[in-house]
Amino acid sequence: VGIHTGDSIVFAPSQTLADREYQRLRDCALKLISALKIEGGCNVQLALDPNSYDYNVIEVNPRVSRSSALASKATGYPIAKLAAKIAVGLTLDEIKNPVTKTTYAEFEPALDYVVVKIPRWPFDKFTKADRRLGSQMKATGEVMAIGRTAEEALLKAVASLEIDQKDLFSKEAAAASDRQLEDKLVHTQDDRLFYIAEAFRRGYSLADLHELTRINHYFLDIVAGLVEEEGRIKAAGLDKEVIYEAKRDGFADTTLATLLNQTPAAIRAFRKANGIVPVYKMVDTCAAEFDSATPYFYSTYETENESRRSAKPSVLVIGSGPIRIGQGVEFDYATVHCVRALQKLGYEAIVINSNPETVSTDFSVSDKLYFEPLTLENVLNVTDLEQPVGAIVQFGGQTAINLAAGLEENGVKILGTTVADLDAAEDRELFDQVIKDLNLRQPIGMTAPTRQGVLDAAKEIGYPVLVRPSYVLGGKAMEIVYGQAELEDYLNQNADVTGSHPILVDAYLEGVECEVDAICDGERVLLPGIMEHIEHAGVHSGDSMAVYPPQSFSGAVKVQIEEATKKLAVALKCVGIMNIQFIIHDGQAYVLEVNPRASRTVPFLSKVT
Repeated sequence: VGIHTGDSIVFAPSQTLADREYQRLRDCALKLISALKIEGGCNVQLALDPNSYDYNVIEVNPRVSRSSALASKATGYPIAKLAAKIAVGLTLDEIKNPVTKTTYAEFEPALDYVVVKIPRWPFDKFTKADRRLGSQMKATGEVMAIGRTAEEALLKAVASLEIDQKDLFSKEAAAASDRQLEDKLVHTQDDRLFYIAEAFRRGYSLADLHELTRINHYFLDIVAGLVEEEGRIKAAGLDKEVIYEAKRDGFADTTLATLLNQTPAAIRAFRKANGIVPVYKMVDTCAAEFDSATPYFYSTYETENESRRSAKPSVLVIGSGPIRIGQGVEFDYATVHCVRALQKLGYEAIVINSNPETVSTDFSVSDKLYFEPLTLENVLNVTDLEQPVGAIVQFGGQTAINLAAGLEENGVKILGTTVADLDAAEDRELFDQVIKDLNLRQPIGMTAPTRQGVLDAAKEIGYPVLVRPSYVLGGKAMEIVYGQAELEDYLNQNADVTGSHPILVDAYLEGVECEVDAICDGERVLLPGIMEHIEHAGVHSGDSMAVYPPQSFSGAVKVQIEEATKKLAVALKCVGIMNIQFIIHDGQAYVLEVNPRASRTVPFLSKVT
């Protein structure tokens, strides 16, 4: 109590309430709703004393809330849709449950699985912000995961977060002293889960952790059990039974590969050779008591598969994961329109996503929905079953683009712009060569795979310079630096420079920024318009006010932008959508970057044009 609901990890159904407690709280909520004469959606928040049956009412919101979407996706019971029908005069006993299509909406959902929600915080972007959690919500989004056990659902949720930690191991937690570790445990913070796991690795007991965190023993024991299982996996090696149990508990192939000094590909091959593959269970609102007509699935490691591949040709559309700084609901907008276009063309549209707040994870949007982490392992598991014509990655933001190469390597056809051409836009050296071949302008830039290389590049180009890691999202770790001391501080604070993750160093040009979203079929290019940024160069496009059409560009500048856009779209063999950002300096258009995917400006342009 005291941590905002939007910043809390949530398990559903309730895991630690005795029936007496559950019924007491349920009765309280129903009395409040009746007394307040609520019709439609309502959110009630209660605080229960863990040492007695006493409780307090925190607040009642006579509307749908942030948790309404989570509750709807977790149960398959569409709260907002039913609330709308109630608003126009229907009653629950008159409304058919849209999932079963046989029972009525007055039946409360029953779950035969566990759902875990973990908030997605922006502290990877705002590294100097206060990470402690309290009554003011700091999360930008959330992920939801479904499993047959709490352990499985928890690990799937962690894998969905789109952060550096893909499981319960954290380099920062491992490097912390015992004093630092205990400080992280006492104070509620976004990454406390990883420090709890580290504490168990160091021999802290359940009693110790409960005393430090005040978290219920049950939830602490879940983490303790998973840490103990790490040891069993290491000791057993590639043992069929141990690997099967690990998969049942939610361990990802990447985690098993780390524990066993293998590659994820080797773990995947071992699993498939030994018949250790997931099955898919249906979210049906009634714990399989009634038949369900809704194709809404989650994976688990059991025997009976409830998802059946249809004879109709299908296309897999990869979503964008949790909302975070730089990647928000605009990509879900594009995903939903992609689904509708595929359906009109006669394809079965299959969506995979992990975000309960999005329209794409409404079971009524796509022909089939898989609520799964957006990792290579989970997407490949779906393609193994569904055998789609191909996968579309250009509407899921950087999350989906990052999966493209791995999918292609495993035989999944990428529809639209090819992986090779995606790389030509995202790889600095390849892109520089495209710019030179087309005789276009871009700021002087260099790529440095080492710390000293970054310092040398900045000195050679001349300050100020714009520095950023390759494959950035939403300007993460992107800064303008004006001298060597500032650059060294930047490298100390933000950048993990390696050969596979080099730093890009560009000359900083004063000027006006603009961007375009273009559509190309490989030969013809459509450019709906140019968006001129109001803020000075160096302010991220997502933080800049913009006007459409541009107000200060000359005809010659517009022609430069149009010609450069058409040349780049054709040269990069774009099939679909792309975003290009320019800076206008001394009357000349310089290319800043090309994103071979949908961008945050797609909904804006769609509305204004």
